[in-house]
Parts: sequence; structure tokens; C-alpha cells
Amino acid sequence: MTRAFVFPGQGSQAVGMGKELAEAFPLAAQVFEEVDDALGQSLTKLMYEGPIEDLTLTENAQPALMAVSVAVARVLEQEGNLRLADVARFVAGHSLGEYSALTAAGALELADAARLLKARGQAMQQAVPVGIGAMAALLGMNIEPVEELVKEATAAADEGEVVVAANDNADGQVVLSGHKGAVEKAIELAREKGVRKAMMLPVSAPFHCPLMQPAADVMAEKLGEVTIAPPSVALVANVTAGEVSDPETIRKLLVEQVTGRVRWRESVLFMGEQGISDLVELGTGKVLTQMVRRINKDMTGSAVQSPTDIETFLKSL
Repeated sequence: MTRAFVFPGQGSQAVGMGKELAEAFPLAAQVFEEVDDALGQSLTKLMYEGPIEDLTLTENAQPALMAVSVAVARVLEQEGNLRLADVARFVAGHSLGEYSALTAAGALELADAARLLKARGQAMQQAVPVGIGAMAALLGMNIEPVEELVKEATAAADEGEVVVAANDNADGQVVLSGHKGAVEKAIELAREKGVRKAMMLPVSAPFHCPLMQPAADVMAEKLGEVTIAPPSVALVANVTAGEVSDPETIRKLLVEQVTGRVRWRESVLFMGEQGISDLVELGTGKVLTQMVRRINKDMTGSAVQSPTDIETFLKSL
């Protein structure tokens, strides 16, 4: 099996997401309805009509992105009369996309995943007061020099302030997270070292860094309340960039993921080492598809989100 299904993270949301899918496939509309019921809100209306400011709120964007990804996965299975396990060797997701991957692979119930992501979004937002934390993207600098950079920035920052490499997305694309002052210090140092581009990101909280520990504590409690089954397709986990199928290990890694680094580049390299040649992105946007070639030139990436994409993909099998 040379294929893996991957699931996008925050930032891929857009007004109108899922609408065409639900109009074409009653099963997709059913997925959205189940998520609405689980959350006690009309997330579907927000997905279809916006406003984008409300859709982008972490507590809404996370379950919305998961809902569309799972809808695509279920429609593929129904229309192709297949199981994900028949056509993919791995699933993997970028940050919240890990919940989408686990739901698509049957490890999490859809309603549980929706409620977990709502709680995760709220907990991440509340973990750090607005203005205390920040995130920044460094383009044109790989992870090894960035790790040296964050050591220097932490040493130069005010006492107790931290900055870490939060996302290792692709070669030359690393995201920093931490206290605002320490992140700004890291940007200053990166510019001195000739980084191609360093920019603050318009996010409301510093994700995937030690400041998220209060959110990790919340998720430990919430994840302890749900059943996690062995996934039908092995997960490549964000924090280890390795394969996992054991439910208790998955539970532990989902907690660690809140404060831990998203090792996306390493995850894609790992899948390549296991013989994967094609990554198929299920859900909204093409962010992960666009990263594939920058990580592994021998891999192809494709995005499946519309009824036409689904038809094209099923014909290719």
C-alpha cells in the first residue's frame, strides 16, 4: 500500500466549507448534522455563511475542519464501496487534523471528536491571556539552526520567558511559539542571521508550546472520559513522527500534542521511508498538499474536497 490520507489543521477554514459536499451527498449533510447536535450549536450555518471572524475562532474552526474532513472520508468509503484501510497504509493530521484522522479511522466517535475539539479550542484560547503569547513563521531556515536560535532567544529574553519551535512544517518553514517578548527576540536574531522571511502570525494564542500546559491538563481530563478504539489504519503521530495504533498511547500523545511540537516534516519523511508515495489530503484547502514536494520530491500530493475531486480519486483507484 503506497498511499496515506492526511488531514489539515487550523488555517484551512473558509466560508462555504462543506456546502457543495453536503448538497451532493446526504451522508456529508448527516455528518454535519451530527456535529451540530453534539455541540448544541449550528456550526454548519457558520461554515456555510460565516462570518469568517466567528468561523476562525479556535473553538469553531477546529470542529468545523474535522467535520468536513470526516465527511469527505465517509463519502469516499460509501461512493467507492470501500474502507479506508483497503486503500491507505497510514493516516496523519496536522495538529487538530490528528482528531480528524482518528475519527476517519474509527478510533474516535464523531460526536466525541467534535466535543473534544470544541473543548480543546476553548482551553487553548483560555490558557494564555491575550497579548502574553505569540507565534511567528520563519521562512528559509531549517529546524536545526532554528533550535540554536531559540536557545539564544530564550537566554536573551526576560527571565522566565520561553520560545520554542512549535511546528516543523517543511524544509525552510518553521513556526515559533511562546511569550511575545521571546518570540520577538527570536525574530530579531533570525533577521540578523539572514532568514528569508520572519513574520508574526495573526493567531490568538501561542499553540504547541509549554504555555499551553493548562490546556493540556484540560485535555487529559476530557480524553480520559472518551473511548478510543484501535484505528483501522495506523496513525503517524505529530509528537513522535512515528506509527501508533495502541489506544492508550494515542490518548497520551493527544495530551502531549497540546504543548508538543508538530513534527510534520519528519512525519512525511517517515511515511516515505515506509514506502508511501502518495499523500491524499481529505478536507478543506490544500495546505498539506502544497508542502509535500518541499519535504519529499519523490512523493505526490493531491487534495480531495469537492464532489469532482471524490469522483476523480475513486476513478484513479
